[in-house]
Amino acid sequence: MSQSAHSPAGDALQFRGLILDFAGVLTASPLAVHRAWCASEGLDEEAWRSTLNDNPDGRRLYAALEVGEIDQVTWNEGTAALLGPHVDPANLMGRAWSGVPVAARMVALARAAREAGLQLALLSNSFGLAPFDPYRHVGIWDMFDVHVVSELVGMAKPDPAIYELTLSRLGLSGRECVFVDDHAVNLPPAEALGITTVHAQDEAAAVARLEALLGISASLTA
Repeated sequence: MSQSAHSPAGDALQFRGLILDFAGVLTASPLAVHRAWCASEGLDEEAWRSTLNDNPDGRRLYAALEVGEIDQVTWNEGTAALLGPHVDPANLMGRAWSGVPVAARMVALARAAREAGLQLALLSNSFGLAPFDPYRHVGIWDMFDVHVVSELVGMAKPDPAIYELTLSRLGLSGRECVFVDDHAVNLPPAEALGITTVHAQDEAAAVARLEALLGISASLTA
């Protein structure tokens, strides 16, 4: 897989903030876990992906969850019904997501950045906080100085306003920050604010790019 970065002013910048997406950046890709979960539920292995992304009702429910129009319990009930009559809605999101591992090298990089004096911001399109809190489940919530979670702020990436809010909470300009996301569509609004972006498609490559940009070294034993 390839991994790329866009820097509006080159690499010779003194960065003061690191903004990280959650799923697919601070966690491994969830695809294999979701396929295994579907099989364990007696579903086609692509049922989770297709229900959330291809089914119009599934897309509507997920979009409403992202911006806090519905809570995770309501989403669980609606999405379980779309997946199949035998699917138990109880903690559906937690059952499907709890096996997704943390991206250990990226977390180590984030901790090294914080130790080097950078401010850390979590900028995440939410998939609910209760009964399953994905951020605390993998133990990353407390390492951030700023949390911008779509469910809590009523807007989601790639809305430009959510990037502006993140910068405001950090008290930094765009040119002082690096943003990492695994979805290319989420990068241009950040770049428009002068933020240097890294498109994370491979954890090792993304960490190496961040080490070069920030002048730090991540260690799994640190």
